Amino acid sequence: MLDLASNQPVLPPEISRRRTFAIISHPDAGKTTLTEKFLLYGGAIQMAGQVRAKGEARRTRSDFMQMEKDRGISVSASAMSFDFDSHRFNLVDTPGHSDFSEDTYRTLTAVDAAVMVIDGAKGVESQTQKLFEVCRLRDLPILTFCNKMDRESRDTFEIIDEIQENLAIDVTPASWPIGVGRDFMGCYDLINDRLELMDRADRNKVAESIEINGLDDPKLAEHVPEAQLNQFLEEIEMAKELLPSFNHQDFLDGTMTPIWFGSAINSFGVQELMQGIADYGPQPQPQKASPRAISPDESKVCGFVFKVQANMDPKHRDRVAFVRLASGHFKRGMKLTHVRTKKPMAISNPVLFLASDRELAEEAWAGDIMGIPNHGQLRIGDTLTEGEMIRATGIPSFAPELLQNCRAGDPMKAKHLEKALMQFAEEGAAKVFKPAFGSGFIVGVVGALQFEVLASRIELEYGLPVRFEGSQFTSARWVTGDKTAVDKFIEANKQHISYDNDGDVVFLTRLQWDIDRVARDYPDVTLSATKEMMV
Repeated sequence: MLDLASNQPVLPPEISRRRTFAIISHPDAGKTTLTEKFLLYGGAIQMAGQVRAKGEARRTRSDFMQMEKDRGISVSASAMSFDFDSHRFNLVDTPGHSDFSEDTYRTLTAVDAAVMVIDGAKGVESQTQKLFEVCRLRDLPILTFCNKMDRESRDTFEIIDEIQENLAIDVTPASWPIGVGRDFMGCYDLINDRLELMDRADRNKVAESIEINGLDDPKLAEHVPEAQLNQFLEEIEMAKELLPSFNHQDFLDGTMTPIWFGSAINSFGVQELMQGIADYGPQPQPQKASPRAISPDESKVCGFVFKVQANMDPKHRDRVAFVRLASGHFKRGMKLTHVRTKKPMAISNPVLFLASDRELAEEAWAGDIMGIPNHGQLRIGDTLTEGEMIRATGIPSFAPELLQNCRAGDPMKAKHLEKALMQFAEEGAAKVFKPAFGSGFIVGVVGALQFEVLASRIELEYGLPVRFEGSQFTSARWVTGDKTAVDKFIEANKQHISYDNDGDVVFLTRLQWDIDRVARDYPDVTLSATKEMMV
């Protein structure tokens, strides 16, 4: 095992074997397919679903919403736990589509590392860059997987250069591809001095491994055609000259990323990447909190809610709070203090996830992600502890970029609509604002596709057709300041004022001029585009 970071406490074995990470990428880079293969290698499923396959074969385990199954995209982060090697992997598959990026940003507060998936033909795309910047803000260690090498892809050095330039991070190869596109036959595993050959015939088969003693081993020539071998040896020589060698501390600091090459759909390169996560990935890390950070080696249980999913089981109006355990050894039936309400909560039915399948969790350790079914008591940003009034911090809520009025198709069902919208607001799927003047609700989202998802879910889960209509407002800002100043501001701007689902004051704007006017006329009031979900 590698040396731990010098300031890291020595953790109990059950905690130190945990690896909690998210998979991030641009849409269509193959992230959900990679997740499926992780489950396959972890022994959690017998056959991997395919996002682009026909009929039932395309039902991937991590896409559990009807819309995800219909469209072959991920619109909600999902969590999965499984064992690999001697480690416990807690994996979170995030939506790649930028319209759902807020879910992804929040998820990144609950993991210790990220796997960045890049398409070999397209390289670093805009959404990858955005997500990477969030990882950088949190100093998350990043492992990179360059996917789709079995299709026509770019030159290996070009891909590495693009990552280094666009993301300003050192890249060190953990494997090197032999051939590209139709000629792609496998990779050389630089860490273990092994040749890995891809089997195109069986997509669910582990790659054939051939032990090689160094690059001058004559066995290489037995398996690789001469022209490809010469080109590979030339490239590897250049790579050793030009690229830095792996430094574990730089990786943990988030300034260096090891890169593996492969093809997720052909199950190639996946096992090596998983081994890399097991060997090099960070153990559970301390979590930011107020008044002090939470260390994973503390014996008292502490965890925080980073996501709420409503109606995972449409037959029961349940809400499952996804909780990242930050410290301690949790046992089923434990009573924990809900810090926001200061009330005790008995956690009697906690679950561990395999996507939409769940099993009752008898216990969980720091680093694990467990689900707590509840009826709305738990919200994003809530902290659960064994009594100490400590609150996890740093979980963001962003101002929506698109606002629309929401109306029920049947005016008699306005009350049902309010219930549905409040549920989605607590889940973080949308911002819901109740105007101080007038009736109805204004719904705010980050991307236009979210309106479609909301309308589809409200109809499916509540049997309530809705329509979204244009709003005169274009953005929303949270209002903070001294109570007297805020009250005076509300009184003078009633037509712009609304309240979010927590009851906090929100200023709805039509133009940038509205925001500039407030800054000029009300210096004691602050308008903010983000709200930290710490309650």
